[in-house]
Amino acid sequence: MTDSRSMTVIEVSQPGKPEVLVAARRPVPEPAPGEIRIAVKAAGVNRPDVLQRLGKYNPPPGITDIPGLEVAGTVDALGEGVEGWRVGDPVCALLAGGGYAEFCVVPAAQCLPIPAGLSMAEAAALPETFFTVWSNVFERGALQPGEALLVHGGTSGIGTTAIQLGAAFGARVFATARGPEKCGACVRLGAERAIDYAEEDFVAVVKEATGAAGVNVVLDIVGGDYVARSIDALAVEGRYVCIGFVRGATANVNFFPVMTKRLVLTGSTLRARPVAYKQAVADQLKARVWPLIEQGKVKPVVHEIFPLEQAADAHRLMESNQHVGKLVLAVG
Repeated sequence: MTDSRSMTVIEVSQPGKPEVLVAARRPVPEPAPGEIRIAVKAAGVNRPDVLQRLGKYNPPPGITDIPGLEVAGTVDALGEGVEGWRVGDPVCALLAGGGYAEFCVVPAAQCLPIPAGLSMAEAAALPETFFTVWSNVFERGALQPGEALLVHGGTSGIGTTAIQLGAAFGARVFATARGPEKCGACVRLGAERAIDYAEEDFVAVVKEATGAAGVNVVLDIVGGDYVARSIDALAVEGRYVCIGFVRGATANVNFFPVMTKRLVLTGSTLRARPVAYKQAVADQLKARVWPLIEQGKVKPVVHEIFPLEQAADAHRLMESNQHVGKLVLAVG
């Protein structure tokens, strides 16, 4: 049966500043075979949402233009062939779009149960950052226990997640942030050393802390001039993983140390990856990370919760870089 209800969504009226995010009414979407419809209670706000608002990161073909890459809520309807879920089950999910809405549809393969003890807002802060960190730090970066990890942007949603997971899996974690308050937050989350990038040279700090060896993995959301400096900070056989470029997508790199240290330079995006890949990451998270969350060893850091209709205010705060952790929209 087709659902005749309508729902409140946040649209991007045109590319531009946060005020282009406006509330609108749209039909409630129908789940296709293999999909779940979620009654959204909370939606995470992420840097790619800002890029989409600016017209710089359009959704993949066939994906709704409504922004939002992660939600938590309850199962509202099941598409044909979906097993293992029932209407009313609490759920969090990684989306390719559509999270800034009262309802969304998503492949069941990208859904996970909400870890025991978490609120809907905390659960909505999980999927995008935890999928991203797992796939880039532990898969592409192949971080191993006892190795050293350098996380740029340590107080971002990605950063707070990477610090906690790196420490939980036995790595030495270093992080860059600005100012004593943010550096203190990184240390409380598990960083061995937080580096105030406004006052210190992160290359010199990690070289001193590692006996001149350098770090084994760098997770970089900054880009620009951080690329060459991160290469300098890497140990022999080190891995540099780029997942963002706040300082720019181009860099001037000397490849001599890449060759002599046998480095791997890599990066990825998540949104357009196949459902099968996202399911494989979801399976790893459920088996290896969700127990850590339920044991209280790892927890999403939620800085502030905004009503859905105030999505523009959430974007303004994100662009100010004054937050520590995730920003979340409360829905309904």
